[in-house]
Amino acid sequence: MDARASELFGSGNGHGSGSQGVASNVKPGSGFGVAPKKACVKNKKIATPRFIRNFKPSNNIPYLPPEAEEGNIEYKLKLVNPTQYRFEHLATQMKWRLQEGRGEAVYQIGVEDNGMLVGLSEEDLRTSLRTLHMLAEKVGADITVLRESEVDYDSDVSRKIAEVLIRKVPDDQQFLDLRVAVLGNVDSGKSTLLGVLTQGELDNGRGRTRLNLFRHLHEIQTGRTSSISFEILGFNTAGEVVNYSESRTAEEICERASKMITFIDLAGHHKYLKTTIFGLTSYCPDFAMLVVSANTGIAGTTREHLGLAMALKVPIFIVISKVDLCTRATVERTVRQLERVLKQPGCNKVPMVVSSTDDAVAAAQQFAQSPTVSGESLDLLKVFFNIIPPLSNSKEQEELMQQLTEFQVDEIYTVPEVGTVVGGTLYSGICREGDDLVVGPTDSGQFHKLTIGSIQRNRSGCRVLRAGQAATLALGNFDRSLLRKGMVMVSPEMDPTICWMFEAEIVLLFHAKTFHKGFQVTVHIGNVRQTATVEAVYGKEELRTGEKAVVLFKFIKHPEYLKVGAKVLFREGVTKGIGQVTKLQPIAQYRLSQSQYDDA
Repeated sequence: MDARASELFGSGNGHGSGSQGVASNVKPGSGFGVAPKKACVKNKKIATPRFIRNFKPSNNIPYLPPEAEEGNIEYKLKLVNPTQYRFEHLATQMKWRLQEGRGEAVYQIGVEDNGMLVGLSEEDLRTSLRTLHMLAEKVGADITVLRESEVDYDSDVSRKIAEVLIRKVPDDQQFLDLRVAVLGNVDSGKSTLLGVLTQGELDNGRGRTRLNLFRHLHEIQTGRTSSISFEILGFNTAGEVVNYSESRTAEEICERASKMITFIDLAGHHKYLKTTIFGLTSYCPDFAMLVVSANTGIAGTTREHLGLAMALKVPIFIVISKVDLCTRATVERTVRQLERVLKQPGCNKVPMVVSSTDDAVAAAQQFAQSPTVSGESLDLLKVFFNIIPPLSNSKEQEELMQQLTEFQVDEIYTVPEVGTVVGGTLYSGICREGDDLVVGPTDSGQFHKLTIGSIQRNRSGCRVLRAGQAATLALGNFDRSLLRKGMVMVSPEMDPTICWMFEAEIVLLFHAKTFHKGFQVTVHIGNVRQTATVEAVYGKEELRTGEKAVVLFKFIKHPEYLKVGAKVLFREGVTKGIGQVTKLQPIAQYRLSQSQYDDA
């Protein structure tokens, strides 16, 4: 990552100002998605008019980007009275697109393979949509027409094109699942916004909806989130919201929903920055939602959170809250402020303000290539969440599932009548009830045997856990004192690399003086969070802001399980840097504890 990203972090400590006061009847206002400027120019996706715009008469026929062979987007000029052979071929093609989109596919009707927006007559469009309904029935999928639009390019005949969402929950899954980390400065309304989305009712102006998200008494008393909490928002096959307004339990939401958004509510205050970083690095969010208050704009930790998400390469979209507390001029000033930050060299993004449902749909569909969301109602945000696709494809998912089991331990609980429970994310492989795994490393680098009792996802039972999914695992009577955050549970066949020392190629984003041998920093690598000492800076005596180097780190408390290529983020006060693990110095190969050797 370019060292210019240090501009996002700034030199201040990022303390927020103001008090946690009145929360508004939340209406998220604007959001922006962001995409690399170079990629957008290269692919001409920003310049290319989407059919959601009202095209003016022109001699030039509007185009979409050419159809890609891979991915979940399919162009069809028309689907009128196909032969039986053609119908079977189209059904197979739909299955392929659904597999590529991990259960979701988008069909553009009236568009040629090269992207030219030809359009169809009203009769042909209706016939094509009926054929698409029949295809979806055959493969067991559900179909939703997202939008229809007229194409006008110097033609006397009215011609239309349609965009259709096909959704089919894979046979081996209960629902499609995406994780969204919620970032933003203290008092920006993150928890209140999530409360409104998941509870289905507006806030009373005094923070009532956020109470269900808080985990500790001091959070309720101060109104400030200090820990990581999770909330779910579901969508059924018709794209309708499924939340606690109609369902009493999380199990009911899971049963009724075909797509589930899991929100990871993170702390906004600078005092809890280590918790926020842990949530971003450990829980592997698919997207980050940056909440900005319209009345304060970019303040406190907002810029720092944006920089963290970019450093970890988590796709970002922005929601402006509390727009009903401000004048239109104040909201527009905040939007301009955000646009300036997103366009600066450290970000290099092209923001796109969206103000209609069509724009929200387009932004979600093209999230990987083009920017995202702006508006003034909860409905636009819900449309965006319903359409937003997973950015990883099915091939990556299959490759991870074929590897040996590796579960990252992020949380540890003791539940009455259940015993020890761990929460975290399955990084690779498949995990089933009754599987035998080993957990570690301990302070001495040892691993302990354990057996998986039961599995729960989103507070409902689950028999099989697949790579990329987050869940809680019951371990029965396993001694909780042997566990800590940052451990991994792996297959006994795996030979995990345990190390005290590792080398990383880093960029120093900000440091007040110089970074040198002997300096101590808190290192975040995935679910690992531990203080480490700089043992050596290769090729240089010291580092200053913006400089790169290969650095040797040594953990000070216990060895950790690491992988070459993992992202490193380190901090100490105002000092911040990012990098990548390049080399490990492993200790002796992992071993089981002596007591378990005796049992064997």
